[in-house]
Amino acid sequence: MLRRNLIAGTAVLATLGAPRLGHAERNRPLRFVPIVGLALLDPTFAGIPHTRSHGYLIFDTLYGLDENFVAKPQMVEGHTVDAGGTVWKLTLREGLRFHDGTPVLACDAVASIRRCGLREGFCQALLAATDELAALDDRRLRFRLKQPFPLLPEALAGLGAITPVILPERLAGGDPAKPISEMIGSGPYRFVAQDFVTGEHAAYERSALYVPRPGGTPKLYVRAENRPRRAHRVADD
Repeated sequence: MLRRNLIAGTAVLATLGAPRLGHAERNRPLRFVPIVGLALLDPTFAGIPHTRSHGYLIFDTLYGLDENFVAKPQMVEGHTVDAGGTVWKLTLREGLRFHDGTPVLACDAVASIRRCGLREGFCQALLAATDELAALDDRRLRFRLKQPFPLLPEALAGLGAITPVILPERLAGGDPAKPISEMIGSGPYRFVAQDFVTGEHAAYERSALYVPRPGGTPKLYVRAENRPRRAHRVADD
């Protein structure tokens, strides 16, 4: 399964990786102290580190990064590349659902990629090289490119500060000048909105609807000198 590890900095180090937690006692609460209080909730709106870490708990991405920053399938089952590298077809895994119970569809992914491309440089470069981005059916989306873009999976995995998470289409298609306030993702944790106090307290519950990627061995990205400081999605074999 491709999942995420949340790594806080020098004050407190807390690893919140779904594969690692998947083997922990399920009824034990997980508590951590962030370096900075959480205020902005939308990980697609600004590249604030603690907003990014918050986003990784709730949301998922189409691809994840391994310890060498190579993109591997996460929400996608796989992809095909045709026409000399100019046509990419991505297929979502079966059974993916948002926390409100609705299925994750290709149209959600299309709208989310377009939203992220408004602010994130790598997604902007991908969309600038794209003639057409469309949902072919519920599980498949297609990029028709002007020229080959071999780093398409990396662009959708989130190498930058703003994270290309997948939102429901109704949220991704909202006013791009305003951050979303409704936290509905398909990741391993559900945001407990009624317990949120801006800058002081945020609560999350394990999502029973989360579908982890089957198989694989969790990997952890750690910076040199064993001092992890950034949160990255990490990939499995």
